[in-house]
Amino acid sequence: MESFSDFYRMVVDFLSKPVFSSSDSRISVGMLLYLVLGSWLIIFLSKLLSRLVVERLLRRYGTEKGVSHAIGTIFRYIFVFIGLIVVIQSTGIDLSALTVLAGALGVGIGFGLQNVTNNFISGIIILFERPIKVGDRVELPELDNLTGDVVNISARSTTINTNDNITIVVPNSKFVSDTVINWSYNDANVRFNIPVGVSYKEDPEVIRRILVDVAKAHPGVLINPPPDVLFDEYGDSSLNFLLRIYTNEYSRTPRVLKSDLYYAIFKKFKEKGIEIPFPQRDVYIKENVTTPK
Repeated sequence: MESFSDFYRMVVDFLSKPVFSSSDSRISVGMLLYLVLGSWLIIFLSKLLSRLVVERLLRRYGTEKGVSHAIGTIFRYIFVFIGLIVVIQSTGIDLSALTVLAGALGVGIGFGLQNVTNNFISGIIILFERPIKVGDRVELPELDNLTGDVVNISARSTTINTNDNITIVVPNSKFVSDTVINWSYNDANVRFNIPVGVSYKEDPEVIRRILVDVAKAHPGVLINPPPDVLFDEYGDSSLNFLLRIYTNEYSRTPRVLKSDLYYAIFKKFKEKGIEIPFPQRDVYIKENVTTPK
């Protein structure tokens, strides 16, 4: 029993050792452990309750996926903020004693954490203004035309999944400061312009009918709005047209739709004897013959 009492007394003495003290308050090892465990518990509960709010409450009433995700994230931030204040206050720490620490943290944010702070604030702006949301199809021209689906929006970054099933993490500041093309901001209907060139000897009206018929025959092309064809220009060696079609099924895989239509157009042109031109150049070689003097 004496050994247990000695061990208990040793643990109590260790936990009571001051780490930081001032005239108004004192922070001991036990308080630090309490703060660490309490903070971890608050973060764990925030994730659990946020998931319950999204899955059991919001989605049950048909809330849109992007909206429910944003509400869940904001709820988690508020819960963590209030929980940390409660944990700190319950230790009896005078918050004014942390003025020096807060000042040092402010300097650190000013110099070393600028990007982290910028991305965090940008994440809050995205969640409130919602220029993008989970499930949107986006394109970032400044990042080599990165294109993909938004699968997650967190405090610091946004996760994008490309058609090649590659997950890319993009800082939130990119969606606030750079140009962002949101393919599904209003609705999923997207128009694509597909260039087609034919020989000068072909009849433009015949070409227009063939292209429209090919587009209407594809199941991924919308009938309303209907496909149409523009006579774009007289090219160097071809008459150039633009086949304009609307789709919502292939808005995330436009190259697949373009390939299908090109296959069908080539087949139809071959059946009708339509000539597809290719650039030709005539090269003349002039031999410079010098006569001896």
